[in-house]
Amino acid sequence: MSEGGRTGASEGRGTRRWRHVSSDPAGVPADQAAALLALYDRALPEVYGYLLPRCGDRATAEDVTSEVFLAAVEAVRREAVERLTVAWLIGVARHKLVDHWRRTERERRRVERVAAEPTPDADDPWEAEVDAEAARAVLAGLGGHHRAALTLRYVDGLSVPEVARHLDRTVHATEALLVRARRAFRAALPTDDPGEER
Repeated sequence: MSEGGRTGASEGRGTRRWRHVSSDPAGVPADQAAALLALYDRALPEVYGYLLPRCGDRATAEDVTSEVFLAAVEAVRREAVERLTVAWLIGVARHKLVDHWRRTERERRRVERVAAEPTPDADDPWEAEVDAEAARAVLAGLGGHHRAALTLRYVDGLSVPEVARHLDRTVHATEALLVRARRAFRAALPTDDPGEER
């Protein structure tokens, strides 16, 4: 999709809300407010483009995009960041996405009690190649913790210790989570042969 198309698609309810707040952000000097708006126009396609395939739907991607830019306004207010860049915003987007998955998981657990998860097997090789469309569909159906772990590890290419830091877990607990997440992913992945073992 072109940047223009992506920008148009991403100007939804969340980003319109951010533009309204940022057009007169209280506590932000006028020159910084203008710089924020200029950055917004340049960075919106990048941030939204990062989030959309990971969120799986436009409404969620728009809401999380809005949270990212609201966080940028707050960071400038608090003088918590020296220089706003697109790369910094993508980092914020990653954190906001993890927060979104955590909220989703908490809500799901309120509705449905989760059965105790089995002890991970020591030997659990991961398939190297999976159809991208099928993978996105399967990821969208997984629980928040599994989805977060797999996305950070295999879509974003983070190391296990980096994933552990994002998820506020130990490396050992993250390795176990990844084993369970891969197992859940494979179990949900459609196969050509209905009788095929996964």
